[in-house]
Amino acid sequence: MKLVASSNRAPASVNRYLLPHEQDVVTIRRHPAVLMGPVALVLGALIVAGILSNTALAATPAALAVIWWVWLLVLVWFVWKVAEWSVDYFVITSARLLLTTGLITRQVNMMPLGKVTDMRFERTILGRFLGYGTFVMESAGQDQALSRINFVPYPEQLYLEVVGLIFPDKG
Repeated sequence: MKLVASSNRAPASVNRYLLPHEQDVVTIRRHPAVLMGPVALVLGALIVAGILSNTALAATPAALAVIWWVWLLVLVWFVWKVAEWSVDYFVITSARLLLTTGLITRQVNMMPLGKVTDMRFERTILGRFLGYGTFVMESAGQDQALSRINFVPYPEQLYLEVVGLIFPDKG
């Protein structure tokens, strides 16, 4: 049973990087767990702002405004992180692995499947609980731009998909 859908309908932001002869096998976003740190920071900042609002530090309206403006900046930063997450994709094609990142400055990292000499995935306890892992790939030669991909959802199924492309069934 496959949990990873093979849609063959990559978003337009990813399609522009695919070659005409390539088949899109899997296109996914990173696991939403990548946002755990930003969510914790926003909630922590909200709690701190609430506590500071009820202390002597916020005795003047100007001090109270500064406290909440700082929290608003943290909230805007969080919205930016969510927007970045929404446009970042990990793509497995018939010929390459791609990782597209960036909202304003777009970065596309890729590794040809034929160059992958070693591949493994790692899962922490939290990753096992939430359903994400990390892909670690090595290739012959120099360091590659795409050697470690964090927060990959369905790592077992994606691992099998990539290994199936690297070592196709000859029969």
